[in-house]
Amino acid sequence: MTEMIQATRPSVDTDLYADDAIRDPYPVYQKIRDTAPAVWLPENDLWAIGRFDDAVAALAANDILISSKGVAANPRLNAITTPNILMTDAPEHRPLRKVISQPVMPTGLAEVKPRIQETAQQMIDTLVQRKEFDGMTDLAQILPLTIVSELLGLPEFGRQNMLKWAAATFDALGGDNARAEDAFPTIMELRAFCADDVRRDTVRPGSWVARLFEAVDEGSIDPALVPMFTRDYIAPSLDTTIFATGHLMHQLGNAPDQWEKLRANPALIPNAINEAVRLESPIRGFTRYAKEDYDVDGVTIPKGERVLILYASANRDERRWTEPDRFDVERKVSDHVGFGHGIHMCMGAQLARLEMRSILQVMVEKVARIEVGEPEFELNNVLRGFRSLPMKFVPL
Repeated sequence: MTEMIQATRPSVDTDLYADDAIRDPYPVYQKIRDTAPAVWLPENDLWAIGRFDDAVAALAANDILISSKGVAANPRLNAITTPNILMTDAPEHRPLRKVISQPVMPTGLAEVKPRIQETAQQMIDTLVQRKEFDGMTDLAQILPLTIVSELLGLPEFGRQNMLKWAAATFDALGGDNARAEDAFPTIMELRAFCADDVRRDTVRPGSWVARLFEAVDEGSIDPALVPMFTRDYIAPSLDTTIFATGHLMHQLGNAPDQWEKLRANPALIPNAINEAVRLESPIRGFTRYAKEDYDVDGVTIPKGERVLILYASANRDERRWTEPDRFDVERKVSDHVGFGHGIHMCMGAQLARLEMRSILQVMVEKVARIEVGEPEFELNNVLRGFRSLPMKFVPL
């Protein structure tokens, strides 16, 4: 009977978490969009939503497609889910989000903006003097690693391992494969660190994590949430911004006409950032659990099944975007879902934009042309980005 039911479902026979689908996912996303509003992926044992309007609607339907049963594409991680900010539903989600998001709200960002701008200035001044450099380690990683590690205020072991922990977290959120399996020991290391080593006396006073202990004292959160919220700060605040910055550099280097437009009109900088995130979404997508039957434009996802909402596919949906595969800094793209949508929209989106904006604001004054080589992809189940990106700045 189960086989008969599944045979009637619109389906695409592909493994979204296979190496080839990670390196070049866009033909797979196109097939998903062309097949149906929602398709069954038998290789991954879940549904996928790939069209823009349907993805936005699904992200907004957080009362039906819930997060509290986990947002991973593999059962093992969902089984050990804890009530962190990504895996809570309304009404519990809002007060918790209010506490953890304070540092990345406008007031909090105003405090760190001069430090970000100063670091960006120093970085670009150095890079324009070099014959070549790695756009990932020498550019994209600098602001997140310098600024975020400072803001978090973690003990030294935490600062040294943030990138490793973040990458493992996203690998585990993907399919049930070797990459996810290999990530679990690293995730356990992260959990042990946050539970045992993150204490009032080990974090920097005034830091983001120190504020969590202050929230405990104020009665805003339970003490047990401090380790979980520390993980929430570590995992999403690095790789997503790093990869988005790498994509931004790669796109501008491959489209010199777009860089010329940006230099001629720096007011387009916010557009360029949004366009890079739309075109190469650093997070492919998260799953939700169907608390009830959920209709996707005539296709029913049954109660009790899991659905992957593909941000990266939605952001290239030709139903929403004209020439969706083209990088265009003049495109109006404020409604893309590269940072999510609804109550779980990325809290650090404004910090990421501030970091990328600070870099571009210096570059338009210093860089005549951006040259990029062939990037090497990082194979990660959920993240899309480069391990390395050969680059050169031709100075003005």
